[in-house]
Parts: sequence; C-alpha cells; structure tokens
Amino acid sequence: MNNESGITIFGVPVDPLSMDDALKEVDDAVKSRRNLNIAFLNAGKLVAMENDSLLRESVLSADLRLADGQSVVWGCRFLGHKLPGRVAGVDLMMNMMKAGAGKGYRFFLFGARQEVIEKSVEEAKRKFGGINIAGFRNGYFSEAEEEGIADEIRDSGADILFVAMSSPKKEIFQKKYQERMGVPVIMGVGGSFDILAGKTKRAPMFLQRLGLEWFYRFLQEPGRMWKRYLAGNTLFILMVLRCRLGICNCCKR
Repeated sequence: MNNESGITIFGVPVDPLSMDDALKEVDDAVKSRRNLNIAFLNAGKLVAMENDSLLRESVLSADLRLADGQSVVWGCRFLGHKLPGRVAGVDLMMNMMKAGAGKGYRFFLFGARQEVIEKSVEEAKRKFGGINIAGFRNGYFSEAEEEGIADEIRDSGADILFVAMSSPKKEIFQKKYQERMGVPVIMGVGGSFDILAGKTKRAPMFLQRLGLEWFYRFLQEPGRMWKRYLAGNTLFILMVLRCRLGICNCCKR
C-alpha cells in the first residue's frame, strides 16, 4: 500500500487506517500472496529512529506503518494531520487470529521466551477455535541460526508471521528475510505474546482511551520500562514541540 495521505511525523509516513481497514489489507495480501510487512509506531520507537539508521531504514521499508501508541495519534494531530486513531498491535494481532481461524489461515508465532511462546500457542488455540498454528519458535538465537529459522518459517507454509522481539531486532530480521521466508503477511507484535499468554495484563479500557496504557505497563515492570516510557515519552514531546515551532529538520527529510 502506498501512503498517499501525506501524514508524517518526524519524516516517517503514517498510514491513516482503521482496524477494519488494516484487516482488509491483511485479507487481501493473504489471498493475493503479495508481501505485506506491517510496522507499528509508538513514541519510543520514533525517538530511537532518530539515532538508529538501521531501525529507521527497516521501518521505512515496511508496507504499512500504523500508529500503535495514542501519543503518536496526538502528536500527528498536534502537527496538523488528521489521523483517525490508533491501531494497537496487540488488538490487530488478536483480530487477525480471530478472522484467520475461520478462513483457514496458517500462523507462525516467533519470539519471546520458550515458556511464553508455548503458552501463547495454547491460549491461541483456546481462544480462537480452529486456528491453524503452522509453527512457533522462541526469540533467542544467534546470528548463525538466522537463515535456518527463516527456512523453517518458509517450510511451514505460513500465511501470517508474528514476530515478538524488541526493536530494532525484529524490524531488521523482517526486512532481511522477508523474501526468503515467503510469508505474505509479516507483523512485529512487540510484547503481545506476553499479553496473549497472560504474563502481562492490559490496562483497563478507560486508561487505554486516555492514552495511559503505557503507564499501566510501566507500573507492572518499572525497573525494565522506566527508560523506554518516561525518558522516551519526554523526548517525544520535546521533538513534537520542536516540529510545531519549526526549529527542527526531522520533518523535512
């Protein structure tokens, strides 16, 4: 899908899709066997992209870039762009599983720790009756194992691949092996397997609507998340303000 909306933040195009729009893109890609690499944008990732050229290149090469974080939606609107709303990665993943279970789509789950990925597969089968899990693998591997993993995914015949690893590792893997794996739809899902497996709880809906889901996650794992959320969100706000005031070059790329 070509981004013709003109919506960008820090020079990164954002596709203004609803959840239904995104699901239609996925369905069309599976049916036509065309490549659809989906990336998600949140405040922390956009900040990191400023100093990580590999991450930036990988995100920009994606076919769809969706606003996963409410802060990205607000930032775009503050800069004068009409972005309809967020499409949370975990919600899109769950909806893809629900819809795909009824259509016979084959899923491959890749990432997280072994106990988490096993529990995720178990929960997916419980929640989405009839879902076809073509394969799964944890997210711990050496560079020497990468090609073998890509071949394993290719040989599974998967229609949809979910990659649950940290950035920029997942974006780089997706870009590097997309053609080799031959999976029509590839989507990075971050910590979504932890949620599916029940390891991490999602924020109540009222906090999600207030854009405070990140804070709920921070309270669950403050030692690990403080830098990503508190420092990252602060830098994101400063970058948005600089763009609004016209004293930065990031939006002129």
